[in-house]
Amino acid sequence: MTTAQPRQAVDLDVQPSPLALLLLGREADPRSERGVECPGDLPSPSDPDLVERARAAKEKLGDKVFVLGHHYQRDEVIQFADVTGDSFKLARDAANKPEAEYIVFCGVHFMAESADILTSDDQKVVLPDLAAGCSMADMATAEQVAECWDVLTDAGVAESVVPVSYMNSSADIKAFTGKHGGTICTSSNAKRALDWAYEQGEKVLFLPDQHLGRNTAVRDMGMSLDDCVLYNPHKPNGGLTVEELRNARMILWRGHCSVHGRFSLESVEDVRARIPGVRVLVHPECKYEVVAAADEVGSTEYIIKALDAAPAGSKWAIGTELNLVRRLANAHPDKEIVFLDKTVCFCSTMNRIDLPHLVWTLESLAAGNLVNRIEVDRETESFAKLALERMLALP
Repeated sequence: MTTAQPRQAVDLDVQPSPLALLLLGREADPRSERGVECPGDLPSPSDPDLVERARAAKEKLGDKVFVLGHHYQRDEVIQFADVTGDSFKLARDAANKPEAEYIVFCGVHFMAESADILTSDDQKVVLPDLAAGCSMADMATAEQVAECWDVLTDAGVAESVVPVSYMNSSADIKAFTGKHGGTICTSSNAKRALDWAYEQGEKVLFLPDQHLGRNTAVRDMGMSLDDCVLYNPHKPNGGLTVEELRNARMILWRGHCSVHGRFSLESVEDVRARIPGVRVLVHPECKYEVVAAADEVGSTEYIIKALDAAPAGSKWAIGTELNLVRRLANAHPDKEIVFLDKTVCFCSTMNRIDLPHLVWTLESLAAGNLVNRIEVDRETESFAKLALERMLALP
């Protein structure tokens, strides 16, 4: 029996495009705008003292600051996180740290909103770069969803529809969900949320990720693809007839993750041809045909635990964000872990939070200057919290 030999830190053989390098802060484009400028001077990325400056500012703040790092964050930022995790775990971690006056969320905007909803009024949630948004969350606006509900009402089905919104949604969408008797879900508990919803009504409006909704309904709950219809907010009546709305069990919002949506069936077939015996593990935000072709499907936390438990010498192709895949590959040198696609797949908005923004944030807070606070208004918070509490009460 041959024992697998440990390997050096791996290169996943993924080539960033010029746009990806720009988003990662490794190139410059004088014609582009930075997004949201920070008041005051943002440290230069080339400053050799950035790590020490971040460490010193964090040490000066002590227990007053609690830094959250999402799994998709850059290594240069994640090294300063007090806890790491997915968006909901991090929001709950913040709520369980009441002594921290400042919650610095190294993630994206909807995550910081969720943290503000779940933490106390005395705590202040800060996002190091206000331009760090989420393309999926932005695909469903409050106005669009209100119009959709009018369409459902006119079709005579609204009373039988229960909204279920993915955690990756804005506070406004979470509030809409709470106001209309619905619940929030994560990629880990989507089936439980849908089981609960179908006990309340006959149909579900799933926001804003069509792929998680479809994959859960068909793969986990035994529905057919014909049970699902796709509501397009950019078309009159969502591009659907009254009959289609009345016959549907799952009304899927036309939204998707720009990272996970890039993986294709060809990616799966290519990696199987290149690496005999490889196991394909993908996130449920991937397209239905990708999920159907994979060996395993699971949330970010599931992916991490699966690789932790995998035997030495096993081979894995992972369909999720590249920063996380690289981190996992380097953490498990006894296993062959590759990125599912050959094309770069960073979460570009998450990568807006870099070390200069984190240093600027921590130094500002240490100097007594509150910057980039994320604050959800009272009414929105009330209804959004109601939807989150329904999720927390799920069996």
